[in-house]
Amino acid sequence: MSEVVMPRLSDSMEEGTILTWLKQVGDEVAVGDELVEIETDKANMAYESDTAGTLTEILAQEGETLPIGSPIALIGGSETDQGQTARAAGPVSDTTPPPGGGGPASSPPTSEVENAEALTAEAEREDHQAASASENGERVKASPLAKRLARDKGLDLATLRGSGPGGRIVKHDVEEAETQAGPAPSTQPEGAGLAPSAETAKGNVQTQELNKLQQTIARRMAESKATAPHFYLTIEIDMGKAVAARAAIKASSKDGDLVPSFNDMVVKAGAIALREFPKANGAYRDGRFELYSRVNVGVAVAAEEALVVPTVFDADRKGLRQIAADTRAVAAKVRDGSVTPPELSGGTFTVSNLGMFGIDEFDAVINMGQAAILAVGAIREVPAVRDGAIVPAQLMKATLSCDHRILYGAEGAEFLARVKTLLEEPVSLAL
Repeated sequence: MSEVVMPRLSDSMEEGTILTWLKQVGDEVAVGDELVEIETDKANMAYESDTAGTLTEILAQEGETLPIGSPIALIGGSETDQGQTARAAGPVSDTTPPPGGGGPASSPPTSEVENAEALTAEAEREDHQAASASENGERVKASPLAKRLARDKGLDLATLRGSGPGGRIVKHDVEEAETQAGPAPSTQPEGAGLAPSAETAKGNVQTQELNKLQQTIARRMAESKATAPHFYLTIEIDMGKAVAARAAIKASSKDGDLVPSFNDMVVKAGAIALREFPKANGAYRDGRFELYSRVNVGVAVAAEEALVVPTVFDADRKGLRQIAADTRAVAAKVRDGSVTPPELSGGTFTVSNLGMFGIDEFDAVINMGQAAILAVGAIREVPAVRDGAIVPAQLMKATLSCDHRILYGAEGAEFLARVKTLLEEPVSLAL
């Protein structure tokens, strides 16, 4: 009998909440099968079993929150192994009902109740399997988030068409199906899940509980500001040549080709600079400097009611188109709930861009375990003085938030100046 414990699905995870059991008691489990969907401090993730056998008991029910290492289920051997074990154990005891029907006359009707409960459980398992299977008998491929949304909205996954990789059903497919079907009747009173409102001088006050991800963001951002002495450096970058370069790339691209964004250019420029300034690609931890050999740039992505930072790995070694492809791929994974723990915890530096919202400049909070974060604003067409003449220019402000325990003022300034040079002469980004 193997014990399944609450896994550590991210570097900062301390506890997890059981969202949905993807296997039921009695189901056969193979190594690599998705066993349970767990809400972590960063995302909702499906845990894949590392043990083969039969799910014999579920110890943690849906909705329970348990610390790392707590038992959540038991997996026994396969049915064949169990039969061999039973035969090796010797004759059946006289308290066990014979195969033909009920037990001894003196036995209470408990066995009948147990049999009825077993039949009911078996029927529920069959219903669950039927709800998760397509018409040809194959299991429906869907992201954990899509499964949870479909269950909450009362939608049958077998009736949906997936738009994800390999026909996988993702969040968008469930939401689109709900829109086409019309709003489902509400089974809860309006405002369910919120604390009762209280009349105050501020009006009616409602409180809303944070999910695991929001709790972690609140805790880690508070820890970062409380423990890392932030200082900020802002620089103005002439993006004229970068704008022209992107226009040329777009004009020469074929239909279907991915055109890098300005943020992809910033990621590439930052990655090159990180390779040249190792302390910017490190962290202060427990009185020591940690310097990382890989340059992995995290890209801040707005998810549902939270901010998640998936990673573009080895960004210094990749071209602009590959960075663009990787960025879009991990952003899509964040939004459909299929992002993996390494993709969330492998960043060595972060780029946060609010330029698409019209923000000129802002100060970002450093992610724990990193030395700095680069906050990027909008590109503005403004008048500028060039050789004594006023000319139009396309300028962008970038602010580097630094942890003064590892990245000092001069080093941070040199790093930011290098990013500026790379973006103002973008031909170097293709080298």
